[in-house]
Amino acid sequence: MRTPLIAGNWKMFKTVSETVAFVTDLRDLVKTAAGVDIVVAPPFTAVHAAAEAARGTSIAVAAQDLYWEREGAFTGEVSPAMIKEAGAAYVIAGHSERRRLFGETDAIVNRKTLAAIGAGLTPIVCVGETLEERERGEMLAVLDRQIKDGLDQLTAEQIGALVVAYEPVWAIGTGRTATAAQAEEAHAHIRKRLRQWFGGAAADGCRILYGGSVKPDNIRELIAEEDVDGALVGGASLEARSFADIVTRAGRPAV
Repeated sequence: MRTPLIAGNWKMFKTVSETVAFVTDLRDLVKTAAGVDIVVAPPFTAVHAAAEAARGTSIAVAAQDLYWEREGAFTGEVSPAMIKEAGAAYVIAGHSERRRLFGETDAIVNRKTLAAIGAGLTPIVCVGETLEERERGEMLAVLDRQIKDGLDQLTAEQIGALVVAYEPVWAIGTGRTATAAQAEEAHAHIRKRLRQWFGGAAADGCRILYGGSVKPDNIRELIAEEDVDGALVGGASLEARSFADIVTRAGRPAV
């Protein structure tokens, strides 16, 4: 059975001092949480501080983005090696805000994903359709394209070890949440494609998270679905108690 993973994407929120205070509070709130992996993704400036504050706990740290080159004349960019050295174990690639606001394509997401793996980071690769695409009946085709192109050149072993996050763009920061059935439809389709293109072991190992207005009061219904392996949490991850409630409610007892 796949261990649920709850990741908090803070986006452009929290200073270094606020990050340390948050992680310190979260440590106490989740110290008895079982059967769940916990990840927080602060801004680049606070990755190292978060990792230091989380040292010796079950909390892992992610960066929110990366550039695919190791070094060079790329003003403002941060390499996978820099992220790894700062203490991150995970990195988000292809978040819908990066795609929408900064023009990132599936090809760019693919380069970032390969670079992350090459540096020893676990990518959290985001996919999902816009409201317009859903209303045109294109959801599954969009997911197929994003998976096929975004995960191109990865091996079955690499697929089994990474994380995919399904985030319907229409449900991010809007208060609208896909129903558990809608989430499961998308997650089951993603897993079917992973099985078809990369094999059974890859599909069974890959954790698929749901992202889009996740809160303490809907996580249990979502996580109960067969192919929902956790959540990529936005706004509700900015307050330690709210995030801890999601973590606790997502945990699965050891079998």
